[in-house]
Amino acid sequence: MIYLHLSPGFAPYGPSIPFKAFTFNGGEPHLKLTEELTTTDILITTRLNSFQDVGLLLVATDALRRAGAERISLFVPYFPGARQDRVMIPGEPLTVKVYADLLNAQHYHKITVFDPHSDVAPALLNSVQVIDNHAFVRECLDQIGDCKLIAPDGGALKKIYKLSEALGGIEVVECSKRRDVKTGDLSGFFVSGPDLQGAGCVIVDDICDGGATFIGLADELKKHGAGDLYLIVSHGIFSKGIEPLAAQFKKVFTTDSIREINHPILQQISISTFLSFLK
Repeated sequence: MIYLHLSPGFAPYGPSIPFKAFTFNGGEPHLKLTEELTTTDILITTRLNSFQDVGLLLVATDALRRAGAERISLFVPYFPGARQDRVMIPGEPLTVKVYADLLNAQHYHKITVFDPHSDVAPALLNSVQVIDNHAFVRECLDQIGDCKLIAPDGGALKKIYKLSEALGGIEVVECSKRRDVKTGDLSGFFVSGPDLQGAGCVIVDDICDGGATFIGLADELKKHGAGDLYLIVSHGIFSKGIEPLAAQFKKVFTTDSIREINHPILQQISISTFLSFLK
């Protein structure tokens, strides 16, 4: 197997097939392989952070097939549109299916995703391999030490209890939030159980976008007697930056599935350190 790493700065395994990529003046992505393939078994890795990235992936796949590739697999750690996995109000798209249909149409040998938002994306993808967050979280907890796992909302409960079991039965604290489905605004957070008595608490989730959920939940955890707070998120978008989180969390952990980012309280762990399955 050889690799085509489409995203600048993201090369989990290498070296990459050499290529040149650019965008035409009309906005169309384009790619040209600059060397002949040495095998017909290819793994494409890419961050799909925009529809332009999807377009580049599609033309790259076509270029590989025209160059003789017979078995093409895909590793896309953060699956785009995964949060739009149900139609909440009339007039909305089922965005995750739009992306899944585009990728399924390429007939990849295998599509690997890391810690998807829900079971919907894997259910829609053909020949999918899902890599859970257990190894990533275990690496983070090795640095944190004793703590309680915080489930940020009801949607995370199934995953957090599976994680707890995989980690030897770490105590889970269940939390919930209230959100307006029409506006997306958050209006309240709730922590179940007795006083936390100064215990270290680790919120674990798949995505951090603006961070409002985690900031609001951190306030509530402090009211319930939490000690040091940590945040572990598989996919760090951080659209509002790290500073709002720095006021609440001693440390934030994420991977490089979205982009590279530096901040004193942030530790970014490369996916390549724990996803050896791709080798």
